[in-house]
Amino acid sequence: MTPQIETAGLGFVYPDGTRALEGVDLRIGSGELVAIIGQNGSGKSTLVRHFNGLLRATEGTVSVGGMPVARRHVAELARTVGVVFQNPDRQIFAGSVRREVEFGAGNLGYRGADLARRVTDALALVGLGDAVRHNPYDLGFSRRKLLAMASVLAMGTSAVVLDEPTTGQDARGVDRVRAIVRSLVDEGRTVIAISHDMRFVVEAFPRLVVMRAGRIVLDGTPEEVFAEQEWPVLASTFLEPTLAARVGAQRGLGSTPTEDALIAALRGRGGSA
Repeated sequence: MTPQIETAGLGFVYPDGTRALEGVDLRIGSGELVAIIGQNGSGKSTLVRHFNGLLRATEGTVSVGGMPVARRHVAELARTVGVVFQNPDRQIFAGSVRREVEFGAGNLGYRGADLARRVTDALALVGLGDAVRHNPYDLGFSRRKLLAMASVLAMGTSAVVLDEPTTGQDARGVDRVRAIVRSLVDEGRTVIAISHDMRFVVEAFPRLVVMRAGRIVLDGTPEEVFAEQEWPVLASTFLEPTLAARVGAQRGLGSTPTEDALIAALRGRGGSA
């Protein structure tokens, strides 16, 4: 798979001397679906901010679309990598939902009917089609997060980064986020998520990257990352295996058992005692 985003020996030190990344080697293919997990301060957000040029490597290299990021402007990178921040209030500024979603796509040159279609489609996908005239700050936190997503979706970037997309969402909201991720994948876009929601990442992402102290310590499928032999590594990152992984290990069902297999096991009909 051709890498859309690639880092080699990536290191980053903040101006106060805090080392946030060290020796990060990562390849993410075009159209790939990847979740980055780890404790707060492990380097997840710092890493993804290198993908669109908001941060620049202290050491090593970052490439997007096969081209080094170092000499490219943020405005240029924004055409390829869209980032939805964890806190939507760091992105939202317009006086109406419609103008908020129009802004990024308009900056990329979309106009007229094409821009209107992008705005309408993005708002429909996040469930805000009936809120176009609302002031964004009249929306609750969970809906503002969805609005920030819509603003990036309308830009049509080939890669989308979602920072803690399920935070503040109820069960219906989490289902909507899953649907958004599926829609992006169906369009062939690369999706990278940062999340502490282990159930969400296990169910929605075929590849998990685990970070600790600015380094990648695990990189594999959910089955590989949550396998029992990796639990000590997860513990070192203050992550816990999902309940499904624990029951699966106890009952001999593997680290990502299906819901039906879990129910059968818990009723005493499946797996080993």
